[in-house]
Amino acid sequence: MSRKLTDLHPVSRITIGTVGPPGQRVFLLQASHENSTVTLKIEKEQARVLASSTIELLDELDDKYPRNYSKTDQPLSSDLMLQEPVDPRFIVGQIGLGYDQDEDMVVLVVQEAQLEELSDPSTVRLWATRSQMRAMCDHTLEVVEQGRPICPLCESPMDPDGHFCPKTNGYERVQWV
Repeated sequence: MSRKLTDLHPVSRITIGTVGPPGQRVFLLQASHENSTVTLKIEKEQARVLASSTIELLDELDDKYPRNYSKTDQPLSSDLMLQEPVDPRFIVGQIGLGYDQDEDMVVLVVQEAQLEELSDPSTVRLWATRSQMRAMCDHTLEVVEQGRPICPLCESPMDPDGHFCPKTNGYERVQWV
């Protein structure tokens, strides 16, 4: 099987969003370039770590290569919502993050999770401005926090009908408040 590379350079929009109710949400990384949209399935923890790591990179870049941001640099909030198609092309395995100084663009490289050692995974490269990436990160962290409430006793996610908290030895069902 030949290696499949998709290169969106530059993206017109990039976001991470979810489909489904809390507790059953599917996280999706989505980017568009011209008439092409790529949707990829990503784990919640991958989304959180990607957002946090990218913010660290952006802060370092702002210190090393300062630039002035204007309101026109900021994507519209509608650009941060998932758009059709939301059927993922593949499940994300590895994620890489880089910066191209000549173009002043952040490069996000995602590779398909390998289900078989013999397969040659697909790769998607997404080239985005610092403003686009910062907006995506802020939005992603908000989306991650919109999940199920956390049990104050055991710090595990609770379902709408509560959960049996191990800290109560199964004697009490902790409910949403």
